[in-house]
Amino acid sequence: MDNTEQQFLKALEDKLWKAADKLRNNLDAANYKHVVLGLIFLKYVSDAFEERQRELLALFKSDAEDNIYYLPREDYDSDAEYEQALEDELEILDYYREANVFWVPKEARWSTLKENAALPIGSVLWQNSKGEDVRLRSVGWLIDNALEAIEKNNDKLKGVLEGISRFQVDNDKLIGLINSFSDTSFTQPTLDGEALNLRSKDILGHVYEYFLGQFALAEGKQGGQYYTPKSIVSLIVEMLEPYKGRVYDPAMGSGGFFVSSDKFIEEHAREHHYDPTEQKKNVSIYGQESNPTTWRLAAMNMAIRGIDFNFGKKNADSFLDDQHPDLRADFVMANPPFNIKDWWHESLAEDVRWQYGTPPKGNANFAWLQHMLHHLAPVGSMALLLANGSMSSNSGGEGEIRRRLVEKDLVECIVALPGQLFTNTQIPACIWFLTRDKTGGLSPNGVEKRRRKGEVLFIDARQQGYMRDRVLRDFTREDIARITDTFHTWQRTDAFEDVPGFCASKDLAAIEKHDFVLTPGRYVGAAAQEEDDEPFADKMARLTAQLKEQFEESDRLEREIKRNLGGLGYEL
Repeated sequence: MDNTEQQFLKALEDKLWKAADKLRNNLDAANYKHVVLGLIFLKYVSDAFEERQRELLALFKSDAEDNIYYLPREDYDSDAEYEQALEDELEILDYYREANVFWVPKEARWSTLKENAALPIGSVLWQNSKGEDVRLRSVGWLIDNALEAIEKNNDKLKGVLEGISRFQVDNDKLIGLINSFSDTSFTQPTLDGEALNLRSKDILGHVYEYFLGQFALAEGKQGGQYYTPKSIVSLIVEMLEPYKGRVYDPAMGSGGFFVSSDKFIEEHAREHHYDPTEQKKNVSIYGQESNPTTWRLAAMNMAIRGIDFNFGKKNADSFLDDQHPDLRADFVMANPPFNIKDWWHESLAEDVRWQYGTPPKGNANFAWLQHMLHHLAPVGSMALLLANGSMSSNSGGEGEIRRRLVEKDLVECIVALPGQLFTNTQIPACIWFLTRDKTGGLSPNGVEKRRRKGEVLFIDARQQGYMRDRVLRDFTREDIARITDTFHTWQRTDAFEDVPGFCASKDLAAIEKHDFVLTPGRYVGAAAQEEDDEPFADKMARLTAQLKEQFEESDRLEREIKRNLGGLGYEL
């Protein structure tokens, strides 16, 4: 993406967020995100529909050879009859489904929504199937009606879209949001008169992702339930490279891993001169989420980007109601909530997933890990964000489970992360990378790997990143590239070398000596110190003189304090 496109998106973010933020005085972030994201979704599906209409209209009028859509003018008696035929043809649903575009009924189209929202309450909008007048009740009701009509006409969106009228937002504020979204061109964007090479779904997808991040910041701890920081998602995706095969996330939140994978596939395709659309057909998306609101956010997130998905029949608990019981995925990625205490149910006591030991009832960390392993294909790879305690804890049998995972040679890499990366927790975190097969050969995405039996890579990334503000740390592109390149070099070549203080490859015997504790700091050692060419005698003279000055200053301050206390009648 060039600087002009980045400028456009930044200006758009600021403008739309400023408009959305006007609701902050009336609703908390947990609620006004539904209002704003619902409108963004309506705008997207309507824009995509209208864009397909323009494509179809051009096809209907083109007499190009082999154009099966062509409607010859000479087949109609008058221009009026021909125009009516074109209009009727544009309302045929199959033309949109064949292009993976959602069907948007007339009453749900953005132009209709904007026009009707400006009418006085009580105005007649249309007649229903019984011939009765349908009147405008409120702008919130109008939006709900549009969302309901879209859901009713698109099986993929059944149970996904949720109304906003229950939040009782003022009509004027909703009209203001509709107008803010209306005066932005998502289908033909320009900046300073220059046309930009950005598709509608790219722009809306970017806005949707930006808003999710902003809402997560506004909500604090609650926001972390549906949002994983972008840099961590990017790091995991770039290390796993899931551009072919079945991709699964059992704690998907709003679907950040799937979005990042989709972007990665596009970049990979462009780099190798493939067709991104064709490449995406090689990937199948599976997810699960227990929170009903977050489940809907994820489905909308996929729909906005045109990503096909299978999120099960409903929102459900991954442990108690697995929506994909027979799935064996090539790539599994997740950021489940850390250290969940109330996850256990007696029905899980003899569960087939606990191959390496029953997880403690008071902590779900190793339940998530084993659930993911259960769904991993024989040559698949997985990445899991966990609290740092997972690398060393022995409570509740966790140490024994960790030992078995190491002895079975399932652990491939452990990455220790810096603190302050998350909006919702200050708990230090790490990433576990596991695989069922270290024998080498082609992985599901076609990448050649070397034999790595009995080896584990440790990366200590605690010193990476920068403070984005006073509270949050973030990774730079260079940080992500350094960690990723280290992993891939170790995984694929014989050129890997330990870097003191950063990375080290160890065999299982070395890990056993540390009682199967997997904290990278134990294995990577200390960073090499910079060469000091100052002669020892000169350094000692300098440091001694410096220490003498500090002692003298200390004595002076002590005398001053005693004098001041004496003046107040307190002698020491």
